[in-house]
Amino acid sequence: MHRNQHVPHVKKLSYLCLLLFAVFSSPLRAEAVNELLQALQSIERLQGEFRQRQYATDGSVVSDSEGRFRLLRPGYFAWEIRAPDSQLIIANRDYLWHHDRDLETVTRKPVVGSEAMTPLQVLGGDEAALRRDYTVHRDAQQRFVLVPRGLDAGFRELTLALEGNTLQGMEVQDNLNQRVVITFTALDTQTPMTPAEFDFTPPPGADLFYQAE
Repeated sequence: MHRNQHVPHVKKLSYLCLLLFAVFSSPLRAEAVNELLQALQSIERLQGEFRQRQYATDGSVVSDSEGRFRLLRPGYFAWEIRAPDSQLIIANRDYLWHHDRDLETVTRKPVVGSEAMTPLQVLGGDEAALRRDYTVHRDAQQRFVLVPRGLDAGFRELTLALEGNTLQGMEVQDNLNQRVVITFTALDTQTPMTPAEFDFTPPPGADLFYQAE
């Protein structure tokens, strides 16, 4: 087992996992954010299945993956890619973990003291962070479009599609105009969850890469 303070180059790291380390900074328009917060705050817990497709600028599919996710507000989520490879991204109040089961590597990033907000953390985050970190408006389809103002942001905009208070999908446009489109199915808001379910222990034999505390 190897411990290191540097994050490895992981060739199978999903695009969404890269977004999990993006840092943003921007204020938010009051009217639209109030509507968004009202919808998100009704989602106390959520789990289901997802399909994630990344498109190049010419519209061709770069990658296609699927799996399951769990969300417990505020601040807990798990994103498990089951095909074509096997990865787990999980966050609790202390750490954000990425476990690549195929490469047998585990990366850990501290959450405490970080101002990072990511697409999944938007769903599980708190009101103050949302108001601080984004501008927001509704598009012609009445979807919520969140735009970071920080020059170092990992993407240009994040679009959330909700039907009533039910999350239908997410779309991310990056700085190279590539898109990631995520659709959700088999959604469940009733099954109980606890914070303990988002604890993570690295499996024996995995290479560990811990970012500085």
